[in-house]
Amino acid sequence: MNHHYDDLIRRVNMAEIFKARRIVDQVLNQTHLTFYKRLSEELKAFIYVKHENHLPTNSFKVRGSVNFMAHVSPEIEKQGIVVATRGNHGLAVAWAAQERGIFCNVVVPENNNPDINAEILSYGAQLIEHGSDFYEAQDYCEELAENTGMFHLRQGNEPSLINGIGTMGLEIFGELPDVDTILMPIGGGTGCSALAKVIEGINPKVELIGVEAERMPSFYESWRSGKKVIVPSADTVAEGLAARSVFEVPFIILKDRITDVILLTEEELLEGVRTALRYTQNLAEVAGAATLAAVFKIKDRLAGKKVVAVMTGGNLNLGRLAQVLSLS
Repeated sequence: MNHHYDDLIRRVNMAEIFKARRIVDQVLNQTHLTFYKRLSEELKAFIYVKHENHLPTNSFKVRGSVNFMAHVSPEIEKQGIVVATRGNHGLAVAWAAQERGIFCNVVVPENNNPDINAEILSYGAQLIEHGSDFYEAQDYCEELAENTGMFHLRQGNEPSLINGIGTMGLEIFGELPDVDTILMPIGGGTGCSALAKVIEGINPKVELIGVEAERMPSFYESWRSGKKVIVPSADTVAEGLAARSVFEVPFIILKDRITDVILLTEEELLEGVRTALRYTQNLAEVAGAATLAAVFKIKDRLAGKKVVAVMTGGNLNLGRLAQVLSLS
């Protein structure tokens, strides 16, 4: 293992997650863990949804950003932060930076979702459109950081981000200590790896099931081969799952801890959004509703179990919503 990543992984632990909870609880309200009776009866299981879509910025990622901002050095506070994003990471960092009065520069790919761009600007961040995809935007962030002295906040390998997100797991176990299975979408892997650390620390017998887009199975292929794999670029309706590779720290944490990975087709992903509307009356983004699509796909395995499906986000653009509803 690379010694750099070895050190980062050691800094993701239960002690730091409990410390993060004290910070996060001062800024964010605990999200609802809601039992859905009709959904449970249909699936013959006990289905709970963890509504991370109810957080500020409508995504679980704000937990990590709040924790990170509480630990910034005076140098970072003075120079500012730059991040690359297609959506939720940039929204979370911009929101948390504004709360602390720290300058934030957000780089998005050209032709990014205009509603996301407008929301980022509303949080007081500076927005730069550069590159054809996330990876080109990320490369430009590296240049900006080198040339300006701003801190490049990479969303996957920053321990304080993962520890902050881990507070979601503490909330789940606090309300449902006898949970059997937790389902979490996987893009870059930060959310799922945070849950893995909490499961490891509280009850390693709990199943952790990841959910990915079939067209972008970067973690699944990495997990199957035992080494990090970069998959070809592909279009998917689940923008939050459109990661060509999982980040290094989440992969190392997850590879021996995760129970299974469910791959969803494009139609199954869209059906997840319809399922969220039908059973929970929540408008979820496609990645955010992926776990609800997955529980139907593996319902036989979940029968009789207490299951938590994490609804990770609610930033669905109007064009995608129209597509979802046109197929209903």
